[in-house]
Amino acid sequence: MKSAVIDIGSNSVRLMLWADGTTLYKRLSTTRLAEGIADKPVLSARAMERTAQAIARFRAQAEADGAEKIYAFATAAVRSAHNGGEFCALVKNTCGLETDVVSGEEEALLGTYGALGEGDGTVVDVGGASTELCRRVNGETERAVSLNIGAVRLYDMCGDDGALLAAVIEDKLSALDGLDFSGKAVAVGGTATTLASVKLGLAEYDAAAVQGCPFTAKEAGLLAAGLLSLSAEARKKIKGMDENRADIIAGGALLLASVMKKCNIPALTVSDRDNLEGYALLKGI
Repeated sequence: MKSAVIDIGSNSVRLMLWADGTTLYKRLSTTRLAEGIADKPVLSARAMERTAQAIARFRAQAEADGAEKIYAFATAAVRSAHNGGEFCALVKNTCGLETDVVSGEEEALLGTYGALGEGDGTVVDVGGASTELCRRVNGETERAVSLNIGAVRLYDMCGDDGALLAAVIEDKLSALDGLDFSGKAVAVGGTATTLASVKLGLAEYDAAAVQGCPFTAKEAGLLAAGLLSLSAEARKKIKGMDENRADIIAGGALLLASVMKKCNIPALTVSDRDNLEGYALLKGI
């Protein structure tokens, strides 16, 4: 039986068609739901409308492709906004889907199950409005942390001001003081997969190529510095760059590099398998 899962993220909406434990395809639409949320914890009417319309299109596509059940879940932008309930009602009225708003800890677990299955390790998810870290040891979740900072929030707060970005990131990451995330590590999310695509110089995004792409903390830092030295328009011309992420990618890259340094993660691999697969696995879809 085919099913579909829709991830309502802070930067983009994603669709996964799923059958018998296998991802058949993923689709993405950048709607920037979290736009402006760093200044005021309220989703704008325009951001909500364009996101709801993207969800409706994905529902129609999933149904056309044979999905018998369709699930939708939302992450940091919706759970942190004062009008998150209003957005969920809009989605319901627009296309009939109920939205499961997951907590920060749940979001961390979704990424971990998607990337690691039942295996051990640390998963880092730099998203649009939040960043999650989850460490599993001997099959048990040792800790799951969600920080209220992500690539979209950083861009709204700092633009491309490198010094300001570094200061805000340092402040937000102080919540990780004294926590151990050493050992095997995997990064998921749009920031990580975009950086992998750029590192590999992909003419178009290739999930199979991105899966398992290695990154050192030094590489991430150098790439962040290089991206910060360019304008958003110049970044769009980089082979492997997602043009819709070019404005926020430098801050996201600096955040990922800073998390690796802070958490004693000298190297990690990137996974295209993420919270979409994790949601399907955890919900027994």
